[in-house]
Amino acid sequence: MKAIVLGCGTSTGVPRLGGEDGIDWGQCDPNEPKNRRSRVSLVVENDEGKRILIDTSTDCRSQLLACGISRLDAVFWTHDHADHCHGIDDLRPLRYGRGGPIPGYAAEETVRRLRQRFGYVFAGQFGYPTIVTIDNLDTLRMCAGFKVESCQMTHGPAQSTAYRFTSDGKSVCYATDFSEISRQMVELFDSADLLIVDCLRREPHPTHANLDMALELCEAARVRQGVLTHLDKSMDYAALSAETPDHVSVGYDGMEIVL
Repeated sequence: MKAIVLGCGTSTGVPRLGGEDGIDWGQCDPNEPKNRRSRVSLVVENDEGKRILIDTSTDCRSQLLACGISRLDAVFWTHDHADHCHGIDDLRPLRYGRGGPIPGYAAEETVRRLRQRFGYVFAGQFGYPTIVTIDNLDTLRMCAGFKVESCQMTHGPAQSTAYRFTSDGKSVCYATDFSEISRQMVELFDSADLLIVDCLRREPHPTHANLDMALELCEAARVRQGVLTHLDKSMDYAALSAETPDHVSVGYDGMEIVL
C-alpha cells in the first residue's frame, strides 16, 4: 500500500502570485524544488493497484500527469472549498478511459454543494456524459478494496471530512483543513500507519492547524508516521524539517510513502 502526495500547498500554492516581481516565495527558498507546492490532494493505492483520489484540487490535471496516474477507481472529497474541488472537470479523460463514471463520495453537505456547483459533472448535461457519480459516504464501508472510515472536523465556521483508508493490513489517514482536535479524530487515527495532516504555518490560524497542533494530533493518535501538508509560504522545507520529530516528515509534491 502506498500514498502519493499530489499537492501539499495552501489554497494559493507556493510560490504565491504577487511580490515585487510577481512571484512571492515568502520564507521559502526558491532553489529548493520541494518548496514549489500545488494545491492539496492525495492518491492512495493498495497492493492490487486500486487507486482512490482524495480531492480534485485546482491543479488536478498537472498533478495526475506529473505522477503518471491515468486511472482512478474512486474519488473522495474532504469539503467544497475551491482548492479542494475546482479541478473536478480534469477527470473527464479518466472517465472515458474506464468506459463509465468514476464513483465519488463525500459528506452530505459537500455532496449537495458539489451537485449545485458542478451539475453537469454528475448529471451528464450540455452534451457531456456523467463524469462522476456522487453519493453520501455515511453508509459506505468498503470501496475498491479499501475499508473506509470518516468523521467530521471543525474547519473554522465550516466542516471538513477526515478519512481513514485501510487495505492490505495498513492504514492511511488524511486530515486537512481543521482548526480543532476532537476526540472523534483521535479515535479515527489511532495507531494508523500514516497520517497526512494539516499544517498551514507555525502561528495559530482561525481555520487551519498550525505546527504545534499537527504534532499534537500525531502524538495523541499514536500514529507510526506523520506527513505535514497544506503548507504556506512561511514553511520552508529545510527549516521545517529541522523542527519535526523523527516520525514526522514534511510533505512535498510527488512524495510517495510506501507502507
